[in-house]
Amino acid sequence: MNKDNCFQLGYIAKVHGLHGEVVLVLDVDFPEDYEDVKHLFVEKNNRLIPHFLEHLVPQPNNRFLAKFEEFDHVDQVKALVGTALYLPLKELPDLSEDQYYFHDLVGCQVIDEEMGELGEVAVIYDLETQDLIGMNYQEKEVLIPIQEGIIQKVDKAAKKVFCRLPEGLLDIYLND
Repeated sequence: MNKDNCFQLGYIAKVHGLHGEVVLVLDVDFPEDYEDVKHLFVEKNNRLIPHFLEHLVPQPNNRFLAKFEEFDHVDQVKALVGTALYLPLKELPDLSEDQYYFHDLVGCQVIDEEMGELGEVAVIYDLETQDLIGMNYQEKEVLIPIQEGIIQKVDKAAKKVFCRLPEGLLDIYLND
């Protein structure tokens, strides 16, 4: 499986008990959408390795108690702690027309309601404190907060992000 065709679902946080169980943390808004997952791809040496699940039990705070097939002892799963978990993009739940996944934004044209076309979304920074669009504008990286009031509309079909940038935002990046 290729990482470009997948999304990062979360990571393995810690070992649980002595019989090969682990605690998974899912970095998603609706963890209940993934309760029926039968397999996950675990990143190892920059490759995605499929692992089938014996069980996946929901816990509070986007956590799941999981047991992978063929792992029956704590020593077998210790090396997995901290590794990233992936699923193919096709397994993402469908969204309504006005919703989008962050990866949908990469490659979209950013259009400000006053300044017009600004540039293309190069990267999304999914940070703990705030999510940001990274866009090249006049040979500088500009960071645009992904929040209501700034992002007005996303047209996934036309690959356009319509926004209302706060006054002076671009000037911050253009002034040396």
